[in-house]
Amino acid sequence: MRHVRYPLLSDRNHRISRTYGVLDEKAGAAIRSTVMVNPEGVIEAKIVYPSEVGRYVPETVRLLEGLQFARQTGLGVPANWVPGLPGIKRDIRRAGEI
Repeated sequence: MRHVRYPLLSDRNHRISRTYGVLDEKAGAAIRSTVMVNPEGVIEAKIVYPSEVGRYVPETVRLLEGLQFARQTGLGVPANWVPGLPGIKRDIRRAGEI
């Protein structure tokens, strides 16, 4: 069993879900979503899921690892990237190249 090494929170007064734009006011509950905030407090990723579809935890972990990799290396994270693969240089002048 893995131990959680990141903070979790509760939003009983809906202040956080309202701020992040994921509160369903009619239902009085947050929409199923994942929000990743960097150490500076900036939202780096926000995924909102349909109520019929649950989250896929391995993809959430991969997204977090990709954000951390990009932050540490300055490289971009290509499609289908997983830890251990190289990143890519972020250069808009090369957009569309194969």
